[in-house]
Amino acid sequence: AGPGSYTVGTMSERFDCHYCRDPLQGKKYVQKEGRHCCVKCFEKICANTCIECKKPIGADSKELHFKNRYWHDTCFRCFKCYTSLVNEPFMLRENNKVWCSNCTAAEDAPRCKGCFKPIIAGDQNVEYKKMVWHKDCFTCSQCKQVIGSGSFFPKGDDFYCVSCHEHKFAKTCAKCKNPITSGGLTYQEQPWHSECFICSNCKKQLGGKRFTAVEDQFYCVECYKECVAKKCAGCKNPITGFGRGTSVVNYEDESWHDYCFKCTKCARGLANKRFVCHNGKIYCAECPKRL
Repeated sequence: AGPGSYTVGTMSERFDCHYCRDPLQGKKYVQKEGRHCCVKCFEKICANTCIECKKPIGADSKELHFKNRYWHDTCFRCFKCYTSLVNEPFMLRENNKVWCSNCTAAEDAPRCKGCFKPIIAGDQNVEYKKMVWHKDCFTCSQCKQVIGSGSFFPKGDDFYCVSCHEHKFAKTCAKCKNPITSGGLTYQEQPWHSECFICSNCKKQLGGKRFTAVEDQFYCVECYKECVAKKCAGCKNPITGFGRGTSVVNYEDESWHDYCFKCTKCARGLANKRFVCHNGKIYCAECPKRL
């Protein structure tokens, strides 16, 4: 902004006002564009109008101008913070309002989604999907604690810290009842921590391995054979239900693999067939007749 293009002084020669023709000798006058005029005519006819206060800029006032716009020096202030902009950098914005550089930077800065105030250069901030927050404004929707640059979980328009997300949304382990935050497995439509789904005897994890469930207890194959499975009355090995001979024959509190349940004399397989028990031994229907 620069000063107006006119001069003010006291006339020492004989001149008349260009407009009202009153003599100017010995009086204060204004010279503009080669014409001499009295102060009254200058303010009425020639003076520029201040774009801020809409009043004439008189001969006794200091005038500032920029791009054919004029201000009193006292009116040349930031529209936002009212700081004087005389000899200061400024920006002419909409509606012919002048702004200082600080207010311009703040107005053009992105707005925090939390407090809606500008995020200016140097402020610590958090960005997520084209949205931005001051670091201290990015808080958990549940506990209201500052998440800042920590881990979080988005849910619609809400954001949760790890702890609140676990308690509000995570599945609960069927054994320990604590949230399952990662990994885990499902058995009979119930979620488990991998470290909770273990053999009741040796405590090894059973995820991805063969196991047997007995009365809400789980056993790996080896522990089931050793500790739980019935022993075959024929071969004396455990009846596991795995591999060969998954069918079991039960008779008078004893059990056999289906392939071990056979005639004591002729070794004919008797699973699903008629048999005879004689002196504690199993025979086919024909062999007792030959004894």
